[in-house]
Amino acid sequence: MSQNKRVASQNRKSQAMLDEDDEGSFTQPSASQVQRARENFTPVQVDRKVAEVVQFILIKDQKKIPIRRADIVKHVIKEYRSLYHDIIKRADRTFEQVFGLKLVEIGSKNHIYILTNKLEQSREEPISMCPANPKTGLLFVILGVIFMKGGSVKETLVWNTLKKLRVDFGEKHEEFGDVKKIITDEFVRQKYLEYVRIPHTEPLEYEFRWGQRAESEVSKLKMLQFIAELHDQEPQSWTQQYREATSAENSQR
Repeated sequence: MSQNKRVASQNRKSQAMLDEDDEGSFTQPSASQVQRARENFTPVQVDRKVAEVVQFILIKDQKKIPIRRADIVKHVIKEYRSLYHDIIKRADRTFEQVFGLKLVEIGSKNHIYILTNKLEQSREEPISMCPANPKTGLLFVILGVIFMKGGSVKETLVWNTLKKLRVDFGEKHEEFGDVKKIITDEFVRQKYLEYVRIPHTEPLEYEFRWGQRAESEVSKLKMLQFIAELHDQEPQSWTQQYREATSAENSQR
């Protein structure tokens, strides 16, 4: 079989697999399929595909919405799907070396990715609870409340806390606009927060938890250190939170 026919055959098989993958299922290619794909596509072709994946993820990440593997495969990888793992590894290396970013898979079941900023995760620099972006500051206040209250809080506590800061979810804010929509929609879609219904409540009640992106990006220890400074105390004053924060920090080393 000529090389052109082999490539055409490989493309047809890949497209058939792709059509079956619209809902996110992914059949791991066999070693022989990977080897054939490496022989069928030139290094230049693979380089170009890596660049396309990097560009696709960067564009998607601008809105901080997690990127599904199925979308990467369907819209970019396409007939190169047998080389998916090779391409993603190289894309991740590009993010680290060129952009100072890290491609993190936060949903092993659904296979979704986020980009985290490695440069902002330096353990030598204290976390800023009042970042330049006001919306990020709003998020950090909420994450701080959740963390200090044991990992989950009723939404009423969040709204009351924000009201003390003159941010009322029932009114249009001059800086944020619709505060409730930002918190329960945007931050949730971005995987910074989870907004979960509390079972067996009447009327219905909801609670907030840290989302997967927050767990990946935000240092609980730095957050606790900042809160301790605000209260002029040592981080160890909050025994449970300090234990959780140091454990999370050690697991990331």
